[in-house]
Amino acid sequence: MMTTATASDGSWLGSLVDALVGLMDVIGPYGAGLGVAAENLFPPIPSEAILPLAGLAASRGSFALWEAILWTTVGSVVGALALYGIGAWIGLERLRRIADKLPLVKVDDVDKTVAWFHRHGGAAVFFGRFIPIFRSLISIPAGVARMPIWRFVLLTGLGSLIWNTIFVLVGWFLGEQWHIVEQYMDVAQNVVIAVVVIAIVWFVVVRVRSLRADKRADKHAD
Repeated sequence: MMTTATASDGSWLGSLVDALVGLMDVIGPYGAGLGVAAENLFPPIPSEAILPLAGLAASRGSFALWEAILWTTVGSVVGALALYGIGAWIGLERLRRIADKLPLVKVDDVDKTVAWFHRHGGAAVFFGRFIPIFRSLISIPAGVARMPIWRFVLLTGLGSLIWNTIFVLVGWFLGEQWHIVEQYMDVAQNVVIAVVVIAIVWFVVVRVRSLRADKRADKHAD
């Protein structure tokens, strides 16, 4: 049974990963696809744990290697489409209204972000599939910007195919030692989180200073 290869740390997240991996024992590669789809919808679930275990299962003969790659990629696209749908449902006008009510956020910020996405969204969707956490979240602005769905699916599918193939092959070749790579990916994910936090802090500091400068300018004008 493949679940013997998992090493739950007793946390809720470890238990959740074990449950998702257990699906592979029951329904084969479709379980791997469901696990990866869940990872897209809930970024804390580490694909770096699910994908190598799918490769490990394939190496044991539970299912074919191509099935592991195919269904994990299908799962990636399905999960991304769900988030794309959320972004499309929110829409630009609703997002503008939300931004107008948030402190430190301007409607112009939304317009600039959407304009940037129209220029660089293709690269962001494709290369975003290689960045932890970001690979899930990028689907939402794609929906808000109403990127043509065929283009979104194509870029998501290609990027996910590359990412998933790499980690499925890691499980295939490393076998029981697949968790070695997970340790390095944990470091990469922590780096991404740190960069995001720094960016948020920088944004808040710059915006507060800007608002204070505007208030001082208004007083002098009076």
